[in-house]
Amino acid sequence: QLQLVESGGGLVQPGGSLRLSCTASGFTLDYYAIGWFRQAPGKEREGVSCISSSGGSTNYADSVKGRFTISRDNAKNTVYLQMNSLKPEDTAFYYCAAQLYYCSADVSGYDYWGQGRQVTVSS
Repeated sequence: QLQLVESGGGLVQPGGSLRLSCTASGFTLDYYAIGWFRQAPGKEREGVSCISSSGGSTNYADSVKGRFTISRDNAKNTVYLQMNSLKPEDTAFYYCAAQLYYCSADVSGYDYWGQGRQVTVSS
């Protein structure tokens, strides 16, 4: 079965850090760009960050620039999202998604989606 599995996330206080992982099962991520998206209650899904298949290109939403870092370890078939200096407004359900080679903002281009993980930033 071809799927993406997220791990990590949880509850953290404002200013804290969390790391999300996105691991592919049944296929290799070598040729796939990986995007992280999030959706908060009552809000539309938004793109957070993306990394190209080679790892040579990354992008971030303005709201997370300087705080979040995306990286990949193809040997482990995994992409990471390191989230630092977390704010209450980062609270959302986070998803990873895969599409061939390059990142895009068009979610319809993504072939595989993970089940999502909850991130809650609260004191």
